[in-house]
Amino acid sequence: MAKIVAVMACPTGIAHTVMAAEALEKTAKTMGHTLRAEMQGASGTKNVLTEQEIGDADMVIIATDIHINMDRFAGKPVYAVSTSDAIRKTRAVIEEALAEAEEVKAGSTVTAPAAAAMPAAPPPPDASKFLVGVTSCPTGIAHTFMAAAALAKAAEALGYKMKVETQGSVGAQNTLTFEEISRADAVIIAADAFVDRTRFAGKRLYETSTKEALHTGQEVIKKALALPEPGGTDLVDLAKEMKKASAAKVTGPYKHLMTGVSYMLPIVVAGGILIALAFAFGGIKPQGYPQGTLAWALMYIGGTTAFSLFVPVLAAFIAYSIADRPGIAPGIVGGMLATSLGSGFLGGLVAGFFAGYVTLALNTYIKLPKNLQGLMPVLILPLFSTLIVGLAMVYLIGPPMKWINDGLTNFLKGMQTGSAVVLGLILGAMMAFDMGGPVNKAAYAFSVGLLSSQVYAPMAAVMAAGMTPPLGLALAATLFKNRFTADEQESSPAAAVLGIAFITEGAIPFAARDPLRTIPSLMTGSAVTAALSMAFGCQLLVPHGGVFVLFIPNAVVNLGGYLIAIVAGTLVTTGMLFILKKPLAKKVQAFAKEAAVA
Repeated sequence: MAKIVAVMACPTGIAHTVMAAEALEKTAKTMGHTLRAEMQGASGTKNVLTEQEIGDADMVIIATDIHINMDRFAGKPVYAVSTSDAIRKTRAVIEEALAEAEEVKAGSTVTAPAAAAMPAAPPPPDASKFLVGVTSCPTGIAHTFMAAAALAKAAEALGYKMKVETQGSVGAQNTLTFEEISRADAVIIAADAFVDRTRFAGKRLYETSTKEALHTGQEVIKKALALPEPGGTDLVDLAKEMKKASAAKVTGPYKHLMTGVSYMLPIVVAGGILIALAFAFGGIKPQGYPQGTLAWALMYIGGTTAFSLFVPVLAAFIAYSIADRPGIAPGIVGGMLATSLGSGFLGGLVAGFFAGYVTLALNTYIKLPKNLQGLMPVLILPLFSTLIVGLAMVYLIGPPMKWINDGLTNFLKGMQTGSAVVLGLILGAMMAFDMGGPVNKAAYAFSVGLLSSQVYAPMAAVMAAGMTPPLGLALAATLFKNRFTADEQESSPAAAVLGIAFITEGAIPFAARDPLRTIPSLMTGSAVTAALSMAFGCQLLVPHGGVFVLFIPNAVVNLGGYLIAIVAGTLVTTGMLFILKKPLAKKVQAFAKEAAVA
């Protein structure tokens, strides 16, 4: 017979809390065990567990939908579930909890009192190591915080320093900074739910479950540190690293905008390709396609559905970047309102930022008692933030943003050749100015946003202008070898591949070595490319993919003119590099050659 203690808690502290407690107590009794359940709710804590009861217990079951304080259960086997599972799968919960307790007992070499009496193990010789981690579980409550505490204690026992970010029900806490990630010797993700790994690229990364982190924290840390250092120093890897380093420095509104754009982009790409395929199968028919045909289905998926979603997704993830998960609900509602009110991409931008900062303010300034804090993510924040954002969009933000959006759309659709060329020159120069930096991304985001208003010419100009910097550099390094180092000559094929894939960052390593001559050359070529694209009336329905999307029928309007613009811009870039870059001194060339051989 096992002695079990349990804690129940749900946001209201009423129905689910009581039902889970009754279910566990009755089922444990029929199984021959004793179980004492503490209930935490809006009216306070009932049946409070004593220190004696906790100390005598063989197992602790935490059945909660909110975060609770776990400090008093230190050293005890803990099994965490939702109140719903405790009610519906009661017997299975108790059996799994007891099985886990047996695992913990079997894996322990000493009892808790004996361990306390033993002297602390001396720290290893490399005790200066620093680790970072992320913990997350499906409910974002008990296991998330327990695993974080277990990893931190295990690191301390090994003589290391460690910071652990928790991604719980109220958003990320103890958030890792880019500086902390960059100096970390290893990263540990202990999660039973999705955790974005993008920011940890280039680091030792060990992934495991919260259960393993709880039971064998020290082993997890040793396995993480035993991983080999990630390698890779070719141009593609270097371009990626430089892109990430640039993104890591970005803060404030621009960072929030780019977060929204990054989540929005896959929807726009998928929608654009499906629209192009609809044109390929059914022709370009402004009046629409007969219902039930393949062209109609493709247009319904890509145009009617995907393209109507990308503004809400943009707004949702701008708000998410500002206020974490609580910002998603008001952000997506604000974005949907921007779409339905006709304020388009610009309205979605404003809705996203407004939703994010409103949610952040509510989360900061609304203070609830500890036992009511679980209401914040499920009731208080989504209700009030969505109400405020919705009313603001309907009465204050939507109407003027619709007027601005309509005016901009009509202006761009009615542009004469001269003004189109000027716009192309500006957008093209912006794309090459910082090659993936804030100016580049501003031009790109502007063009992507116009797709929702069926304005496709700037998108074509921007993608062509983003392809020519690496292409021009690759051609110049091949033709004019005396103006480039051996490393640059060797990297030219990789730069060409990056260029045709619309990865402008492939030009960064070249520009970093000689910015005063290289950047003006790239800007000139990209400006010419974009201006010619606009002058030829080229249009692009797909916002990424480089030359690979050009093979999709009708993805590009005036494909011949578009290819001419890209080739012309590449040649102009190459010519400018020949003029501005001087031949390297013979000593430098000889040194570069020797280094290449070595």
